[in-house]
Amino acid sequence: MQPKSPSILECPVGRAVETVGEWWSILILRDAFQGATKFDEFSQSLGIAPNILSRRLAHLTESGMFVRRRYHERPPRYEYVLTRKARDFFPVVVALLAWGNRHLAPRGESIVLANRSDARPFDPIVVDAADMRPITLANAVVVPGPRASRGMRKRLGSLKAMNPAVAPAGD
Repeated sequence: MQPKSPSILECPVGRAVETVGEWWSILILRDAFQGATKFDEFSQSLGIAPNILSRRLAHLTESGMFVRRRYHERPPRYEYVLTRKARDFFPVVVALLAWGNRHLAPRGESIVLANRSDARPFDPIVVDAADMRPITLANAVVVPGPRASRGMRKRLGSLKAMNPAVAPAGD
């Protein structure tokens, strides 16, 4: 278990990493998005040790990412069904896929995300829902939310790169 400082527990990124940050968890979710639901399907696809897979599936179920549903009585067998919370994680996996293709595929893409109806490859970006403009390091800043603690407000105020008055590096 990782230490849980107040700034990590209060930060949505810290809480997200606590839920899905372990790399097997992200790969399990990736496979679930591609249709895997059964222990054997995850095991075969990932080549993961059964004890690790059991722990990861239990954690993802306890975290509300899966609902475990019995599909066979004798012997009891369960499938893992994505919840809305897990389906809301899909854009994160899409962003990882796009980033991996852009920066970690020197010989070209081995997997491309495409439109289901016409197989046209997508070029994913993160956009603001209000104006559909891309969200970038150059135009984004982190500010305290309405429930931010005094400590979080102080922490965010001290982050040079996140200060609205400071120009971003690299753009």
